Amino acid sequence: MSKSVVYSEHAPEPIGPYSQAIQSGNMLFVSGQIALSRSTGAMITTNIEEETKQVMANVKAVLAAAGMDFSNVVKTSIFLKDMNNFPTVNQIYGTFFQSTPPARETVEVSRLPKDANVEISCIAVKS
Repeated sequence: MSKSVVYSEHAPEPIGPYSQAIQSGNMLFVSGQIALSRSTGAMITTNIEEETKQVMANVKAVLAAAGMDFSNVVKTSIFLKDMNNFPTVNQIYGTFFQSTPPARETVEVSRLPKDANVEISCIAVKS
């Protein structure tokens, strides 16, 4: 099995010993993204809408670095600090998957890195 690191200059630097994504064959495993701004290094914490949009922008940048987009995503995982934010996150998330949305789970967790309110990871496949 071969694997390679996928890196995007448009997504935030990892905040620990992990890669933004790993590609193995035609599969891409994107690490959980939080609402860190690449340009400032700061967390976007204005509100859950802006935080979710930044998370999705970070996921998009990592996918693009592998020559993929949201149409390649087959599985996502959403982690929420407060399940009351589910309707808002779900609505914004849904705008990125206009047809054939991926498989997914959404779970509430007690805490996320940098006290984020939402974190999203995904698996994508290139045909």
